[in-house]
Amino acid sequence: MKLPKLTINRKLLLSYLSMALLTVLSSAYAVVSLQNLNKLAYNITNQDYVILDNCKQMMDALLTQESTEKKALIFKDPSFAKIFLTRSQEFKKGIENIKKYRLSGFSATLAQLSTLQDRYNAFFQRELALMQENRMDEALLLSEKEGKQFIDEMANRVRYMGKKAEQEIDSNVRLFKDESLKASRITIALSIISLISGLTLAMLVTYNIARPLKKLEKATALIAEGRFNNDLNMNRQDAIGSLARAFIVMAERLKAMEASHRDASPLTGLPGNLAIEKHIEMRLAAKQPFSLCHLDLDNFKPFADNYGYAWGSEVIKEVGQIITQQATNRDGQDVFIGHIGGDDFVLITAPRRAEEMCQLILEEFDRRSLKFYTEEDRKKGFLTGNDRSGVRRNFPLITMTIAIATDDGSRFRNPVEMAAMAANLKEYAKALPGSNYVKQEDVEHLFNQVERNA
Repeated sequence: MKLPKLTINRKLLLSYLSMALLTVLSSAYAVVSLQNLNKLAYNITNQDYVILDNCKQMMDALLTQESTEKKALIFKDPSFAKIFLTRSQEFKKGIENIKKYRLSGFSATLAQLSTLQDRYNAFFQRELALMQENRMDEALLLSEKEGKQFIDEMANRVRYMGKKAEQEIDSNVRLFKDESLKASRITIALSIISLISGLTLAMLVTYNIARPLKKLEKATALIAEGRFNNDLNMNRQDAIGSLARAFIVMAERLKAMEASHRDASPLTGLPGNLAIEKHIEMRLAAKQPFSLCHLDLDNFKPFADNYGYAWGSEVIKEVGQIITQQATNRDGQDVFIGHIGGDDFVLITAPRRAEEMCQLILEEFDRRSLKFYTEEDRKKGFLTGNDRSGVRRNFPLITMTIAIATDDGSRFRNPVEMAAMAANLKEYAKALPGSNYVKQEDVEHLFNQVERNA
C-alpha cells in the first residue's frame, strides 16, 4: 500500500496534531497541578490557621483560669468562680472547634485536654470548699502542688497542637512552592518540545501557563517571608485565574489576620481603631448610605470602682458578645463591629438595619447587665460611691447610649468628621435617662423645631 504523499498541508496538519497532543498533555498536567495547589491553599487558609487561632484562644482561656484561681485565693472571693467557669467553657469550645478539622491527628490530645479540664474544674471546687471552711493554708498548698501541674499539663498539650499547626502551615507553604516550581518546569519542558516541532503556538502555551505559575511561585516565597502584597491580578477565567483569585483571597486573609491580631482589642478580640477608620473610609468612598453607631456605657466608672476592674472587664466582654450576636443573627451581612477601647464600641451597617439592631442591643443589654450586680444593688437600683470631685453620691445602674450618624459619602469628608458627629450625638443622648439611642435626623429635626418656635 502506497503511503500518502506528505504535502505541506499534511505536514502542517501532522505538526499541528503533534503540537495539539503535547498541548493536551501539558494542559492536563497543569490542571491537575492547579487543583492540588488550590487544595493546599484551601487547607492553609481554612484549616491550619483556624486550628492555630483556636489554640491561641484556648491558651488565653487557660491563663485566665490560672489567674482567676490565684485571685480567688488572694482576695478570698468565691465570686471568681463564675469567671473561672466561663473560661472553662471557652476552653472546651476550642476543643470542639479543633475536633472538626483534625479529629484523627489530635483526637488523643483533645481527649486528654477535656479530661484535664474537668479535673481542673473539680480541683478548683475543692479549693473553694477549703476556702469557705477557712482552711486557707490547705487551699494555698493545694494550689501550689496540684494547680500548677494541671496548668502545665494542659498548656504543654495546647502548645503541642499549636506547634503542629504551625509546622503544617510551613510544610504546606513549602509544598505549595515546590509544586508550583515542579509544575512550571514540566510545563516549560513540554512547551519546549512543542517549540521544536516548529509551531509558534507552543511559545504562546509556554507563556500562557509557565509565566503565571512562576509568578505564583515567587508570590508563595514572598508570603512565606511575611510579605503579603503581591501583584497577582490576572484577568483570566480559567483554572490559573481561579488559583490566582484564591491565592489573592488567601493572602488578603492572612494579611487581615495578621493586622487583626496587631490591632484587635485583647479584651474582646474585635477590630481596633485602625480597622474601624479604614472601614469608614471604604464606606465613604463607596458613596452608598450607611450608619455609624457609636455605643457607650453610662455610669460604668462607679460600677468598676465598686466591683473591681476584673468584673468591669466582664461587662465589656458581655457588650462585645451582645453586639456580635446581633450581627450573627443577620448572617453578618453588611455589618462591621469594632472596639474603640474601654466601654466604647462601633457598629456599622445599612441605615435600614441600624435602628432595629440598636433597639435589640439596648434591650438585650438592659436584661443581661443585671447579672453583674448583687441582689442588694439590683433591688436598690443604684450604687453609692464618690464622683470625680470626691463627693459621695448615688449613681444609677449601668445603661447604654447609642448615637447613630448616617451618610452616603456626600456629607462627611473623612472618618474624623463622622466620628465627631457621632460623639456629639452621644453627648446629647447621655442626658436622657436610661438606655437610649438617638439618630442624627431626630436631633436635627428637634433643633429645627426649637429654632422655629423661638
